[in-house]
Amino acid sequence: MRSSYQGFRALLVHAHPDDETINNGATMALYAALGAQVTLVTCTRGEEGEILTPELSHLSSAESDALGSHREIELANAMSALGIRDFRFLAQGARTYRDSGMMGTDPNNRSDVFWQADLEEAADYLVAVIEEVKPHILITYDEIGGYGHPDHIQAHRVAMRASEKSQWQIQKIYWNTIPKSVIAESMEKLKEIGSDFFGTDNIDEIAFAKADEFIDALVDGNSYVEQKMAAMKAHHTQIALDGPFFALSNNLGLQVWGNEFYTLVKGEKAAPFDEAGRESDLFAGVIA
Repeated sequence: MRSSYQGFRALLVHAHPDDETINNGATMALYAALGAQVTLVTCTRGEEGEILTPELSHLSSAESDALGSHREIELANAMSALGIRDFRFLAQGARTYRDSGMMGTDPNNRSDVFWQADLEEAADYLVAVIEEVKPHILITYDEIGGYGHPDHIQAHRVAMRASEKSQWQIQKIYWNTIPKSVIAESMEKLKEIGSDFFGTDNIDEIAFAKADEFIDALVDGNSYVEQKMAAMKAHHTQIALDGPFFALSNNLGLQVWGNEFYTLVKGEKAAPFDEAGRESDLFAGVIA
Protein backbone atom coordinates (compact mmCIF):
# COMPACT_ATOMS: atom_id res chain seq x y z
CA MET A 1 0.00 0.00 0.00
CA ARG A 2 1.01 3.62 -0.42
CA SER A 3 2.46 5.48 2.54
CA SER A 4 0.02 8.35 1.97
CA TYR A 5 -3.45 8.56 0.43
CA GLN A 6 -3.68 12.34 0.36
CA GLY A 7 -5.93 13.32 -2.54
CA PHE A 8 -7.76 9.98 -2.64
CA ARG A 9 -11.47 9.94 -1.78
CA ALA A 10 -13.89 7.17 -0.79
CA LEU A 11 -17.68 7.28 -0.35
CA LEU A 12 -19.59 4.67 1.64
CA VAL A 13 -23.38 4.33 1.51
CA HIS A 14 -25.05 2.46 4.36
CA ALA A 15 -28.58 1.88 5.57
CA HIS A 16 -28.41 2.40 9.36
CA PRO A 17 -25.93 3.55 12.00
CA ASP A 18 -23.68 0.56 12.92
CA ASP A 19 -23.74 -1.01 9.42
CA GLU A 20 -20.68 1.01 8.44
CA THR A 21 -18.64 -0.18 11.42
CA ILE A 22 -19.54 -3.85 11.12
CA ASN A 23 -18.87 -3.98 7.38
CA ASN A 24 -16.12 -1.46 6.80
CA GLY A 25 -14.84 -0.05 10.10
CA ALA A 26 -11.25 -1.22 9.69
CA THR A 27 -11.14 -0.12 6.05
CA MET A 28 -12.47 3.32 6.96
CA ALA A 29 -10.03 3.78 9.83
CA LEU A 30 -7.05 2.60 7.75
CA TYR A 31 -7.61 4.91 4.80
CA ALA A 32 -8.53 7.89 6.97
CA ALA A 33 -5.37 7.45 9.03
CA LEU A 34 -3.30 7.33 5.82
CA GLY A 35 -4.73 10.62 4.59
CA ALA A 36 -7.66 9.67 2.34
CA GLN A 37 -10.93 11.60 2.55
CA VAL A 38 -13.57 9.13 3.71
CA THR A 39 -17.23 10.17 3.49
CA LEU A 40 -20.08 8.16 4.98
CA VAL A 41 -23.71 8.61 3.93
CA THR A 42 -26.22 6.85 6.19
CA CYS A 43 -29.70 6.56 4.70
CA THR A 44 -31.80 6.24 7.89
CA ARG A 45 -31.38 6.74 11.62
CA GLY A 46 -32.32 3.16 12.49
CA GLU A 47 -35.52 4.01 14.34
CA GLU A 48 -36.81 0.43 14.18
CA GLY A 49 -33.67 -1.26 15.48
CA GLU A 50 -33.85 -3.87 18.21
CA ILE A 51 -32.53 -2.34 21.44
CA LEU A 52 -30.04 -4.61 23.21
CA THR A 53 -29.51 -2.26 26.16
CA PRO A 54 -32.40 -2.93 28.59
CA GLU A 55 -32.17 0.43 30.35
CA LEU A 56 -32.74 2.17 27.00
CA SER A 57 -35.74 0.09 25.94
CA HIS A 58 -37.98 3.14 26.40
CA LEU A 59 -36.41 4.64 23.25
CA SER A 60 -38.08 2.06 21.02
CA SER A 61 -40.54 3.02 18.30
CA ALA A 62 -43.26 1.31 20.35
CA GLU A 63 -42.62 3.66 23.30
CA SER A 64 -41.00 7.13 23.02
CA ASP A 65 -39.78 6.59 19.44
CA ALA A 66 -36.51 8.32 20.29
CA LEU A 67 -34.09 5.63 19.15
CA GLY A 68 -33.20 7.47 15.96
CA SER A 69 -31.89 10.51 17.83
CA HIS A 70 -29.93 8.27 20.18
CA ARG A 71 -28.37 6.37 17.29
CA GLU A 72 -27.22 9.65 15.78
CA ILE A 73 -25.11 10.10 18.92
CA GLU A 74 -23.85 6.52 18.70
CA LEU A 75 -22.84 7.11 15.08
CA ALA A 76 -20.96 10.29 15.95
CA ASN A 77 -19.07 8.46 18.70
CA ALA A 78 -18.26 5.57 16.38
CA MET A 79 -16.96 7.93 13.70
CA SER A 80 -14.77 9.63 16.29
CA ALA A 81 -13.29 6.24 17.15
CA LEU A 82 -12.59 5.53 13.46
CA GLY A 83 -11.21 8.99 12.73
CA ILE A 84 -13.95 9.89 10.24
CA ARG A 85 -14.93 13.55 10.08
CA ASP A 86 -17.32 13.61 7.11
CA PHE A 87 -20.44 11.62 7.94
CA ARG A 88 -23.95 12.68 7.07
CA PHE A 89 -27.49 11.41 6.55
CA LEU A 90 -29.06 11.11 3.12
CA ALA A 91 -31.05 14.26 2.25
CA GLN A 92 -30.04 15.95 5.49
CA GLY A 93 -31.56 19.42 5.51
CA ALA A 94 -34.04 18.54 2.77
CA ARG A 95 -35.95 15.65 4.27
CA THR A 96 -35.26 12.46 6.20
CA TYR A 97 -35.91 8.82 5.50
CA ARG A 98 -37.12 6.63 8.33
CA ASP A 99 -35.95 3.10 9.06
CA SER A 100 -38.25 0.73 7.17
CA GLY A 101 -38.09 -2.22 9.53
CA MET A 102 -38.06 -5.74 8.17
CA MET A 103 -39.99 -6.82 5.10
CA GLY A 104 -43.67 -7.49 5.83
CA THR A 105 -43.80 -5.53 9.11
CA ASP A 106 -46.11 -2.58 9.78
CA PRO A 107 -43.34 0.05 9.67
CA ASN A 108 -42.46 -1.13 6.17
CA ASN A 109 -45.73 0.33 4.88
CA ARG A 110 -45.28 3.86 6.25
CA SER A 111 -45.03 6.54 3.58
CA ASP A 112 -41.95 8.14 5.17
CA VAL A 113 -39.74 5.05 5.30
CA PHE A 114 -36.73 4.56 3.06
CA TRP A 115 -38.19 1.48 1.38
CA GLN A 116 -41.08 3.61 0.10
CA ALA A 117 -38.81 6.41 -1.13
CA ASP A 118 -38.91 7.48 -4.74
CA LEU A 119 -35.71 6.01 -6.21
CA GLU A 120 -34.93 8.91 -8.50
CA GLU A 121 -35.49 11.50 -5.79
CA ALA A 122 -33.34 9.63 -3.26
CA ALA A 123 -30.65 9.07 -5.88
CA ASP A 124 -30.60 12.80 -6.65
CA TYR A 125 -29.81 13.57 -3.01
CA LEU A 126 -26.84 11.22 -3.25
CA VAL A 127 -25.79 12.63 -6.62
CA ALA A 128 -25.37 15.99 -4.89
CA VAL A 129 -22.98 14.35 -2.41
CA ILE A 130 -21.05 12.58 -5.17
CA GLU A 131 -20.59 15.77 -7.14
CA GLU A 132 -19.48 17.61 -4.00
CA VAL A 133 -17.07 14.96 -2.70
CA LYS A 134 -15.94 13.52 -6.06
CA PRO A 135 -15.09 10.06 -4.73
CA HIS A 136 -12.72 7.76 -6.57
CA ILE A 137 -14.29 4.66 -5.03
CA LEU A 138 -17.79 3.82 -3.79
CA ILE A 139 -18.60 1.08 -1.27
CA THR A 140 -22.13 -0.21 -0.66
CA TYR A 141 -24.19 -3.44 -0.52
CA ASP A 142 -24.95 -6.01 -3.18
CA GLU A 143 -28.34 -6.27 -4.89
CA ILE A 144 -29.92 -8.15 -1.99
CA GLY A 145 -28.50 -5.76 0.58
CA GLY A 146 -26.36 -8.49 2.06
CA TYR A 147 -29.19 -10.26 3.86
CA GLY A 148 -32.44 -8.91 2.45
CA HIS A 149 -33.25 -5.98 4.74
CA PRO A 150 -35.32 -3.52 2.67
CA ASP A 151 -33.20 -0.53 3.70
CA HIS A 152 -30.04 -2.32 2.62
CA ILE A 153 -31.59 -3.20 -0.73
CA GLN A 154 -32.75 0.38 -1.17
CA ALA A 155 -29.32 1.74 -0.21
CA HIS A 156 -27.84 -0.46 -2.94
CA ARG A 157 -30.37 0.79 -5.48
CA VAL A 158 -29.86 4.43 -4.55
CA ALA A 159 -26.06 4.17 -4.56
CA MET A 160 -25.92 2.43 -7.92
CA ARG A 161 -28.49 4.74 -9.52
CA ALA A 162 -26.71 7.83 -8.20
CA SER A 163 -23.41 6.58 -9.61
CA GLU A 164 -25.10 6.33 -13.01
CA LYS A 165 -26.73 9.76 -12.83
CA SER A 166 -23.77 11.74 -11.53
CA GLN A 167 -21.60 13.79 -13.86
CA TRP A 168 -18.65 12.73 -11.71
CA GLN A 169 -17.45 9.30 -12.80
CA ILE A 170 -16.56 7.01 -9.92
CA GLN A 171 -13.61 4.85 -10.98
CA LYS A 172 -14.27 1.77 -8.84
CA ILE A 173 -17.37 0.43 -7.08
CA TYR A 174 -17.22 -2.30 -4.45
CA TRP A 175 -19.91 -4.32 -2.69
CA ASN A 176 -19.41 -5.58 0.88
CA THR A 177 -19.25 -9.33 1.17
CA ILE A 178 -17.94 -12.16 3.35
CA PRO A 179 -16.47 -15.39 1.91
CA LYS A 180 -18.01 -18.72 2.81
CA SER A 181 -14.70 -19.93 4.24
CA VAL A 182 -14.75 -17.17 6.87
CA ILE A 183 -18.43 -17.74 7.68
CA ALA A 184 -17.84 -21.49 8.04
CA GLU A 185 -15.05 -20.91 10.54
CA SER A 186 -17.19 -18.41 12.44
CA MET A 187 -20.10 -20.87 12.58
CA GLU A 188 -17.91 -23.56 14.10
CA LYS A 189 -16.47 -21.24 16.74
CA LEU A 190 -19.92 -19.92 17.71
CA LYS A 191 -21.23 -23.47 18.03
CA GLU A 192 -18.43 -24.20 20.47
CA ILE A 193 -19.76 -21.51 22.80
CA GLY A 194 -23.40 -22.52 22.30
CA SER A 195 -24.42 -19.60 20.06
CA ASP A 196 -26.93 -20.08 17.26
CA PHE A 197 -26.27 -16.63 15.83
CA PHE A 198 -26.61 -17.73 12.20
CA GLY A 199 -29.79 -19.71 12.84
CA THR A 200 -28.73 -22.53 10.52
CA ASP A 201 -26.03 -25.14 10.00
CA ASN A 202 -26.37 -24.83 6.22
CA ILE A 203 -24.00 -22.16 4.97
CA ASP A 204 -25.89 -21.99 1.67
CA GLU A 205 -28.85 -20.54 3.57
CA ILE A 206 -26.79 -17.52 4.67
CA ALA A 207 -27.46 -14.89 2.03
CA PHE A 208 -24.38 -12.74 2.66
CA ALA A 209 -21.95 -15.68 2.49
CA LYS A 210 -20.38 -15.66 -0.97
CA ALA A 211 -18.24 -18.26 -2.68
CA ASP A 212 -14.60 -17.39 -2.17
CA GLU A 213 -14.00 -16.96 -5.90
CA PHE A 214 -16.31 -13.93 -5.87
CA ILE A 215 -14.03 -12.08 -3.46
CA ASP A 216 -11.99 -9.56 -5.43
CA ALA A 217 -10.39 -7.62 -2.59
CA LEU A 218 -9.27 -8.19 0.98
CA VAL A 219 -8.34 -5.15 3.03
CA ASP A 220 -6.05 -6.03 5.92
CA GLY A 221 -7.13 -3.52 8.51
CA ASN A 222 -5.74 -5.38 11.50
CA SER A 223 -3.60 -2.43 12.50
CA TYR A 224 -6.86 -0.52 13.01
CA VAL A 225 -9.02 -3.25 14.50
CA GLU A 226 -8.88 -1.71 17.97
CA GLN A 227 -10.51 1.42 16.55
CA LYS A 228 -13.14 -0.76 14.91
CA MET A 229 -13.89 -2.53 18.18
CA ALA A 230 -14.21 0.83 19.94
CA ALA A 231 -16.63 1.96 17.22
CA MET A 232 -18.66 -1.23 17.63
CA LYS A 233 -18.90 -0.56 21.36
CA ALA A 234 -20.15 2.96 20.57
CA HIS A 235 -23.19 1.40 18.89
CA HIS A 236 -24.21 -0.03 22.24
CA THR A 237 -27.97 -0.25 21.62
CA GLN A 238 -27.29 -2.54 18.65
CA ILE A 239 -24.16 -4.54 19.51
CA ALA A 240 -24.09 -6.30 22.88
CA LEU A 241 -20.72 -6.61 24.56
CA ASP A 242 -21.61 -10.17 25.54
CA GLY A 243 -23.13 -10.97 22.14
CA PRO A 244 -21.84 -12.95 19.14
CA PHE A 245 -19.82 -10.13 17.58
CA PHE A 246 -17.47 -9.88 20.53
CA ALA A 247 -17.65 -13.63 21.13
CA LEU A 248 -16.21 -14.13 17.65
CA SER A 249 -13.26 -11.88 18.41
CA ASN A 250 -12.66 -13.76 21.68
CA ASN A 251 -12.67 -17.13 19.92
CA LEU A 252 -11.19 -16.35 16.49
CA GLY A 253 -9.01 -13.39 17.38
CA LEU A 254 -9.41 -9.77 16.37
CA GLN A 255 -8.46 -10.53 12.76
CA VAL A 256 -12.03 -11.73 12.23
CA TRP A 257 -12.93 -8.02 12.32
CA GLY A 258 -9.70 -6.65 10.86
CA ASN A 259 -10.04 -8.45 7.53
CA GLU A 260 -12.76 -6.90 5.31
CA PHE A 261 -13.81 -8.36 1.97
CA TYR A 262 -15.19 -6.86 -1.23
CA THR A 263 -16.49 -7.69 -4.68
CA LEU A 264 -15.46 -5.27 -7.43
CA VAL A 265 -18.39 -4.42 -9.73
CA LYS A 266 -16.99 -1.41 -11.61
CA GLY A 267 -13.38 -0.82 -12.61
CA GLU A 268 -10.46 -3.18 -13.07
CA LYS A 269 -8.56 -5.17 -10.48
CA ALA A 270 -5.05 -3.87 -10.00
CA ALA A 271 -1.92 -4.85 -8.11
CA PRO A 272 -0.89 -5.32 -5.40
CA PHE A 273 -2.53 -8.73 -5.05
CA ASP A 274 -2.36 -11.24 -2.21
CA GLU A 275 -1.53 -14.94 -2.61
CA ALA A 276 -5.18 -15.67 -3.53
CA GLY A 277 -5.15 -13.08 -6.32
CA ARG A 278 -7.26 -10.56 -4.41
CA GLU A 279 -6.60 -6.84 -4.39
CA SER A 280 -5.10 -5.60 -1.16
CA ASP A 281 -5.72 -1.90 -1.86
CA LEU A 282 -9.13 -0.61 -2.95
CA PHE A 283 -7.47 2.44 -4.50
CA ALA A 284 -5.17 0.30 -6.66
CA GLY A 285 -5.25 1.57 -10.24
CA VAL A 286 -7.12 4.73 -9.27
CA ILE A 287 -5.99 7.99 -10.86
CA ALA A 288 -6.27 10.70 -8.23
